[in-house]
Amino acid sequence: MTDPVSNRTDASETNAASPELEWRDGDMPYSPAFGDHFYCQTDGRLECGHVFLAGNGLPARWEQQRNFLIGELGFGTGLNFCETWRQWRQQATPGSELHFMSFELYPMRAEEIDRALTHWPEIDSERQALVAAWPADPQGVVSLQLDAHTRLTVVCGLALDGVSNAQPGFDAWYLDGFAPSRNADMWSLELMQMLCGKTVSNGTFATYAAAGFVRRNLQAAGFTVERRQGFAGKREMLCGVKPA
Repeated sequence: MTDPVSNRTDASETNAASPELEWRDGDMPYSPAFGDHFYCQTDGRLECGHVFLAGNGLPARWEQQRNFLIGELGFGTGLNFCETWRQWRQQATPGSELHFMSFELYPMRAEEIDRALTHWPEIDSERQALVAAWPADPQGVVSLQLDAHTRLTVVCGLALDGVSNAQPGFDAWYLDGFAPSRNADMWSLELMQMLCGKTVSNGTFATYAAAGFVRRNLQAAGFTVERRQGFAGKREMLCGVKPA
């Protein structure tokens, strides 16, 4: 697969100082800077399956493509990646390749990722592989070939800069920044337009968010947007497609 990252900037330009985490209810990470948890308090792994995988028509679409590129806004703990990788390894067509590219302003340290993901034995092998490969000081562009058919790229820095520098060709997007009310920049019209421009025809997005301005920004960017039932009693989530 070609490398979707171009015009790479120096690491010193891309990484701001990471804010401190709080740990609540044992091993659930919480960001005081954004006033939000990193994943659903009910069950973040099941939420990933409901919102991001099913919302993007996965894993069914993997049967139709040998190479698949997923983009993500907000790598966080790596939970979405690990659950996606787990399902990919179980259900993808033999010989196909997955590239998962995430954009993250404040990358966690390996020990923080490890602590946050120990809650789910279902992804133990994926967690262990990710933590073992994760750099001690993640900056710039972190590129990990985790097995013969799975590559993870985490672009550290502002999402708008990272998406702007990425090559087009994304098949699906996980929009998983902190809540729109707490992190509006991650849901801006400018970023949604940039993101849509990097997406293939009939490419998709999914997000747990359902705020009106998020829906309007996605529509204005060029996506056809659909409301669906949210996870764990949440009334709505959004998903959609870039028309051909």
